[in-house]
Amino acid sequence: MLEDAGLLVRDPDPLRSGRSSYRITEPLVTFYEAVTKPAWTALEQRRGADVWRGAQRRFTVAVLGPRFEEMVRQWAGRFAGPETLGGLAAQVGSATMTDPATRTSHELDLVALGEQPLGGAPRSVLAIGEVKWGRTLGQLDVDRLDRVRDLLRRRPGVDAERSRLLLSSAAGFTEQLLATSAGRPDVLLVDLERLYGGD
Repeated sequence: MLEDAGLLVRDPDPLRSGRSSYRITEPLVTFYEAVTKPAWTALEQRRGADVWRGAQRRFTVAVLGPRFEEMVRQWAGRFAGPETLGGLAAQVGSATMTDPATRTSHELDLVALGEQPLGGAPRSVLAIGEVKWGRTLGQLDVDRLDRVRDLLRRRPGVDAERSRLLLSSAAGFTEQLLATSAGRPDVLLVDLERLYGGD
């Protein structure tokens, strides 16, 4: 019923068939769950300013962060040109990768796949990405994406040889990351100006 009403959407994992996650589509519902519901008594006591001061982290993590991630995924799937991603994105989503060597998992805020080729050929992974609302992204984020791309290159069924590393942040990028991206065409930085101003 929630899916039919458009309040909930099922997002398939682009890298693992049969695995999906559910996402609340309406930010007001997310706001209610993250901010209003836990502080209902204080709000009834007209302590809204106190509630708001104490809810800033929950608001950022539960409302702003996920909404910004979805906006960047929409940008990659609908507005980023083929020269930006190295092809047209046919599917964009979030995914989780497991690193068998370290027995850790890596969450990817963005995975952009090309068209499904005929004849069972590997599907192109155009880009993988890190998206953050309130954190400045830096060199460590590129290093982590490099590691994940190496894992993808060894994964059957996908072609990640030319995958680009997309980093998007509303808070900006470190000077080191700006210097890295200037020398590496595979590293794409998407700030608010690029996100809203076009590709």
